[in-house]
Amino acid sequence: MQMTRPGTLAGIFALCTLGAWLAVRVTFASLPLLPIGPIPVLVALALAEAVVGRNVRGRVSGRITGKPLAPIAVARLVALAKASSAAAAAFGGLLAGYLVYVLGQLDKTIPARDARVAGITLGCALALVAAALYLERCCQAPGPPRDDDEDRPYNDSWSWHQ
Repeated sequence: MQMTRPGTLAGIFALCTLGAWLAVRVTFASLPLLPIGPIPVLVALALAEAVVGRNVRGRVSGRITGKPLAPIAVARLVALAKASSAAAAAFGGLLAGYLVYVLGQLDKTIPARDARVAGITLGCALALVAAALYLERCCQAPGPPRDDDEDRPYNDSWSWHQ
């Protein structure tokens, strides 16, 4: 499995931005106000993935002692990170398209409110993308020991027994 490329996420973001802008341009008058409910959800997910990433990184590197991580658990965390980064990029792109449309109407009350909500939610979605990429990078297995490390024993943090 390859690491998620930021260019892939940028492509998802750009396509969703264009699609949302085209859709909002046609249907803005019939759309309801943007809800603020996704903001705390995105913040909670970003914080949770960052904390889990820090914990996994410490366990993999051997800085945090405790029960070894099961390889299937790490694989599931990688799958979660990949899915949440792609979903947050798509959601952020939809919000960016909406935001681009309403920025031209900031003199009106409802578009100005929607621009604030879209901007804050977009920032939270980008924070989730960053946290998901961090979690994915933290789940990488450590490399084998180098030749200059022969005097130190190899600490295999992926083994079942220590």
